[in-house]
Amino acid sequence: MGKRSCSTDRPRLDPMAAAPQEAAQNHQVNFEEYDIITEEDIEEIKDAIEGGRMAEAASKIMENLQTLENARLDIAVTGESGSGKSSFINAIRGLGDEDEGSAPTGVVETTREPTPYPHPKHPNVTMWDLPGIGTPDFQSSTYLEQVNLSRYDFFFLIASERFKANHAMLANEIKEQGKRFYFVRSKVDADLEASKKRRPRSYNEEVVLTKIRENCQECLKKEGVDAPQVFLLSSWELSKYDFMLLEKTLERELPNHKRHAFLLALPNISLEILQKKKEVLQKQIWKLATISCGVAAVPIPGLSVTCDIALLVKSLSTYRKNFGLDEEALIKLAEKVDKPVEEIKEAIKSPLTKEISKDLVVKMLTKAGGGALMFMEYLASTVPIFGSMAAGGISFGTTYYMLWSFLNEVAGDAQNVLIKAFESGV
Repeated sequence: MGKRSCSTDRPRLDPMAAAPQEAAQNHQVNFEEYDIITEEDIEEIKDAIEGGRMAEAASKIMENLQTLENARLDIAVTGESGSGKSSFINAIRGLGDEDEGSAPTGVVETTREPTPYPHPKHPNVTMWDLPGIGTPDFQSSTYLEQVNLSRYDFFFLIASERFKANHAMLANEIKEQGKRFYFVRSKVDADLEASKKRRPRSYNEEVVLTKIRENCQECLKKEGVDAPQVFLLSSWELSKYDFMLLEKTLERELPNHKRHAFLLALPNISLEILQKKKEVLQKQIWKLATISCGVAAVPIPGLSVTCDIALLVKSLSTYRKNFGLDEEALIKLAEKVDKPVEEIKEAIKSPLTKEISKDLVVKMLTKAGGGALMFMEYLASTVPIFGSMAAGGISFGTTYYMLWSFLNEVAGDAQNVLIKAFESGV
């Protein structure tokens, strides 16, 4: 199996700080960017905590977290038969064409009804394979009603060669209905390879890509699409070409709760995506720490801390899974790059190779205890409800610092694994 290239020429994720003071300086949190909670909710949580009603505060925060976790994102994918719809659906979900749950590829278009393909780790995110738009019975005026337009948050319109009248008609219909759509020109890796073979001496990748993009835009303009933006992609090398531009566009245009779901569901194919995931998860730490110090909290022997150990075990396990550091994900990555899984695991420096257990959480809380005290002043100025925690401040600070430190370690390990997986042997 051939090795695939990966976009690793990004700034490295900031490692866990050596000292709590440095950690506080590096840990800049913008609670407006990713943290989907209203000022009214925060005030209600503060009031409940100050009134000693921790169960009420924890319930309010848990409701917010569950709303985020359950936020549905339904993405429609359509195009002509053979345009690479299925491979695109698989790649976005981090699956190969032969993986369990993958959309079937290399077959004649037989889709008559929209077919859902849930994300394997985030079932609230679903890719929908819609009936092909190049079939003889395709009618743009009735197509959106046929596929139930209102179900989808946005559409990908895919072409592997030229965009045609059907793409343009469908795009205009979608626009009229107030939905967003994105033109994806697939299989550009094949175009580049063919161009390189035809003109090996004068071959220039950027020139070829520019010509493809301009040709696509010109075709769409002729069919009545105003200022079309076309994203050039390869499902086999998703991290290359325009994928990060597409990601940034979606991140900018999706509603907050949908953006949260989208970012966490992205495949871990670039350092930039890993960094974004870390930032998304950082914004939720204060909520987890507050709940952990709530009604289910129990004293930890030897520590001046009370917390919900089971909740913390679940949170750390979720971090590991989101960054693709669970055993199943590591095995899949090793197969993808044709390397032994043990070689991939060599890049993991934290205790992540072990099972996330209650004992591991207690050890990490013990380690975090001293650092948390020096972190408290920063938390008081940054975390919305910290000033209301009163006597629970030490438990909250220790739990918060432990989660933050672990998240940094996970993100750092994910970065190291990505670099290790795609580096070339000497």
